[in-house]
Amino acid sequence: MAEGGPPQPDGLMSMMPALLIILGLFYFLILRPQKNKEQTFRSMVDNLKEKDRIVTIGGIHGVVTGIVRDSEIVTVRIDESSGTKIRIGTSAIARVVTDEDKTEK
Repeated sequence: MAEGGPPQPDGLMSMMPALLIILGLFYFLILRPQKNKEQTFRSMVDNLKEKDRIVTIGGIHGVVTGIVRDSEIVTVRIDESSGTKIRIGTSAIARVVTDEDKTEK
């Protein structure tokens, strides 16, 4: 042990700035966009109304015919000719099809 040498920096304190930068990047690149996506999805489901066209996460296309907000259940008509309907949870909705989506295809 050299008595006249420079003091050794504490290992944790020397890594603290790098750790804070990594945590900051993690927040801004992963957590914040995910939170915004979840908030956008939640507002989409809250604003859902009858006659909206939706696509489920399973790829089923249909038209909303009824909404039970308390139970988070949506009734969707999937066949125009026979009037076949299914009930799904709001978490199964992938997106609401808008007029812009229809014209792009």
